[in-house]
Amino acid sequence: MATGTLTLTPDALRGLAERLLAAGGFRPEDARKAADLLVWANLRGVESHGVLRIPRYVEMVQLGMIDPGAIPKVIRENGTVALVDAALAPGATGMESVTLKAMELAARSGAGVCVGRNVTHAGAIGYFAHKIAAAGMIGIVMTASKPLMAYPGARGETVSSNPLAISAPSADADAPIVLDMSTAAVALGQVLAARDAGRAIPEGWGVDGDGRATTDPAQVKALLPMAGAKGAGLSLMIEVLCSLLAGNPILAPALAGEDPQGFNGLVVALDPAAFTDREGFLAHVHALVQAVQAAPRAAGADRVLLPGERGRRTAEKRSHSGIPLARGTATKLAELAGRLGVDMAAIPLN
Repeated sequence: MATGTLTLTPDALRGLAERLLAAGGFRPEDARKAADLLVWANLRGVESHGVLRIPRYVEMVQLGMIDPGAIPKVIRENGTVALVDAALAPGATGMESVTLKAMELAARSGAGVCVGRNVTHAGAIGYFAHKIAAAGMIGIVMTASKPLMAYPGARGETVSSNPLAISAPSADADAPIVLDMSTAAVALGQVLAARDAGRAIPEGWGVDGDGRATTDPAQVKALLPMAGAKGAGLSLMIEVLCSLLAGNPILAPALAGEDPQGFNGLVVALDPAAFTDREGFLAHVHALVQAVQAAPRAAGADRVLLPGERGRRTAEKRSHSGIPLARGTATKLAELAGRLGVDMAAIPLN
């Protein structure tokens, strides 16, 4: 298993990601959107949702699980709610269409709810929540996918590690609150990142095929839910909100032995001005942040961090010092580039 890291500038990594995805079948504009989403995650230290996903995305195109020519369309709209069919378009493109529609509805009516069906892997959904906060709105984003996670009392993969992100703008425009979490103890990508980096994982992340705890990322057959039954129950309800509302069930068919296609997503955008004074709301958010950060520190704590703060600080650092890329991930990208005929000069492998 490859070990060590390589460091690239954000622009170099973004350019490489875009070229690989385009060579793998993505339309140029979709390759750009996906590359931006993936590098956004890498910048914030979320390697699990960064460029290590590219080989799988290309494979999904080859398997017909992603339709690189698909154009998401609004197929139903009623007042402040809408349904988008992403038609298996690349995930960044599909979830962007759902997000923009929710924001459009919120700008018009104060609140917008958009459900998206047939959305392929959407990566770090905090990216979309952050986009909503940058527009001065509150964002709630979630996605649902196939079984990946254990459920209390059941053996094997039963529910998914469905993520949830909630964002709020602040008077400090550069520092919104952005919670981005998996309903699993960790996202599957964290296990993949550990595998690429050649390191063991902590107990409590996953179990092997026999349902036993494992620290070997290569042996993980099912993730474990965060907070036990609470995480599993939250994941189940996200399936209801995303998939059943979209008319595109995933879990029940999968557990019955079928192979449902695509993921589903839900985006809620709320304009604070529809509820209260906008400037007053932003000031209250900023005051809340300051109050929490000023709380007495626990023993050993250097700082009280708000959701999204660690990632923002990491992004500021990596924007100047570069993005470290696990050598295992770089090797896989190089192998993919060789197959696709993409220049790998941006990653000088030794």
